[in-house]
Amino acid sequence: MPHNFDLLLKGGIVVDHNGIAARDIGIRDGKIAAIGHLRQASAGETIAAEGLHILPGVIDTQVHFREPGLTHKEDLETGSRGAVLGGVTAVFEMPNTNPLTTGAVELADKVARATHRMHCDFAFWVGGTYDNPKDIPELERLPGSAGIKVFMGSSTGSLLVEDDEGIARILAQTRRRAAFHSEDEARLNERKPVRVAGDPSSHPLWRDEEAALLSTRRLVRIAHEQNALVHVLHVSTAEEIDFLAAHKERVSIEITPHHLTLSSEDYARLGTLMQMNPPVRDARHRERLWYGLDQSIVDILGSDHAPHTLEEKAKPYPQSPSGMTGVQTLVPLMLDHVQAGRLTLQRFVDLTSAGPARLFGIAGKGRIAVGYDADLTVVDLKRRETITNEWIASRAGWTPYHGKTVTGWPIGTLVRGRKVMWEGEIVTAGQGEPVRFLTR
Repeated sequence: MPHNFDLLLKGGIVVDHNGIAARDIGIRDGKIAAIGHLRQASAGETIAAEGLHILPGVIDTQVHFREPGLTHKEDLETGSRGAVLGGVTAVFEMPNTNPLTTGAVELADKVARATHRMHCDFAFWVGGTYDNPKDIPELERLPGSAGIKVFMGSSTGSLLVEDDEGIARILAQTRRRAAFHSEDEARLNERKPVRVAGDPSSHPLWRDEEAALLSTRRLVRIAHEQNALVHVLHVSTAEEIDFLAAHKERVSIEITPHHLTLSSEDYARLGTLMQMNPPVRDARHRERLWYGLDQSIVDILGSDHAPHTLEEKAKPYPQSPSGMTGVQTLVPLMLDHVQAGRLTLQRFVDLTSAGPARLFGIAGKGRIAVGYDADLTVVDLKRRETITNEWIASRAGWTPYHGKTVTGWPIGTLVRGRKVMWEGEIVTAGQGEPVRFLTR
């Protein structure tokens, strides 16, 4: 009996848990309704996808979209515009806004701002503080909550819980996996004198590998003591990869495209444009991150999209803020690494869709499977394009990868069955909704 669908993708090469093969995908009511050879099917719209690869929608679980309070750099609309132009179908946004996202009122405000305005689906991390541990059981369950995020070392904004007792009080209350910016605040304060005014290449000397490892060792110990699940964001050191390999039953690991792509040699060319917390380090650390990815020690990729204006970045170091755009370049950068043989396409899928869904209990996303949300990232693995500042949709308007030519490019972004981006154009107005989570 012939099928009828709202949307039909025909002839594409589907990449999913069954492998890589040419198959059609039929979509109805925002869900995947059929996968296979659907030659007799009809649809309201048919997309000819021959020669293109269809991936489960990419989920970026670490972005800073700066709204409310810092919207001269970014807002939920512009940040999500960049996301879908880059092939990203859902994001988890960070709590260091103004006001800080630390309670139910602030979370509800963000969800209201985002609903049917953002171009992709979304969830929001809630900041863990000294004052809100008693509220965590409720905050973890609220609509649109990605869970609890804690800064153990100071970064952009004023969120900070630096001592073991404060971390333990938070982890005693969490039931979902809590995310951590892991740098030791005491060591960061102790090492401020090693910063060289006007020289951003001294940034990794200040925020050195020992600052990261000290904090991560403390976090793992407390997680074991509290029987908690934790997620270490933007791991940047060889030492952390080797240490965390022995603690994977309790700890998951995120790494970023910039830590996989850049090295300390690039400070001479990019200066403060590549200043990040934790820093981009020398090639020894980058190669060990690739080892961690190759050995499946690493669980997921996140962009840590953290925009600042060029005027702000032009301040002399260390007055210059840390952060760069990244949500729009995650997919093309990593597809370029796929083409270079650094990872397989299926490993990329696990790092960016199946992995986030598995770690954070995302409902109905992360797989190409009947009954799941029709979130799809459509890519051309052979297409060569040059990343430019002009392509970047972020309000900040720049990328450290300006002028970099890559092989592999996002062609289309589908969110819950809606074709949101196609061939570099936004074709559907913002219809973003909160990501749903499995209950625990």
